[in-house]
Amino acid sequence: MPIGVIINALSVVFGGIIGAVAGNKLTDNFKDKMNMIFGCCSMGMGISTIVLMENMPAVIFSVIIGTGIGLAIHLGDLINKGAKGMQGIISKFVKTDNNKIPEADFIATLVTCIVLFCASGTGIYGSIVSGMTGDHSILIAKSILDLFTALIFACTLGLVVSIVAIPQFIIFLLLFVFAGFIFPLTNATMINDFKACGGFIMLATGFRMIKVKMFPTADMIPSMIIVMPISALWVSYILPLVTG
Repeated sequence: MPIGVIINALSVVFGGIIGAVAGNKLTDNFKDKMNMIFGCCSMGMGISTIVLMENMPAVIFSVIIGTGIGLAIHLGDLINKGAKGMQGIISKFVKTDNNKIPEADFIATLVTCIVLFCASGTGIYGSIVSGMTGDHSILIAKSILDLFTALIFACTLGLVVSIVAIPQFIIFLLLFVFAGFIFPLTNATMINDFKACGGFIMLATGFRMIKVKMFPTADMIPSMIIVMPISALWVSYILPLVTG
């Protein structure tokens, strides 16, 4: 049962509704400070999973090579283009009031919202972990962040933020189902290294949220695809050679 996926989608729905209704009562200073707290929480979640790492060379290698692959194929740009297309579809069904900000800024903010909720490393990682192990804690923790993040976005974008929960739910549900098929092929060490790899993405996401450094988090996503095979190869072939 994809409990975490459902909770995460509902958090975006309710956050968007609350923000659209009560957003005018929140000051810009309040919104900025809360975004900093969201980033801090994301970094804390990342650190808590990085410490599970069992094969540091394999994980570090995966993060570097995986990000290189993402940059080479321009994955981040492709996700942004997909988000823009999604924005066009959503705007046909939900009337948006973008008088608060210029149209270009409105579209850019909505694209950021779509990418954050539908293609974030934390969400992808949490959905896969949930499908593989039945552990929904990552998605539930992310849901708490998404509830308030959606609220902040909806202060500017309106109810359109709630509609983003639909593609988010579809994407995360597919990841959840797919993960169930690959779980029998894994072991505890591979899963821990996978979690640690996701932790690096959550940490990078936190830095983006507090606007310290704009890490290419979308381009880091391929690292989560290659980390488990690399972890298995490290343990089976490379580690015996190194340890003699």
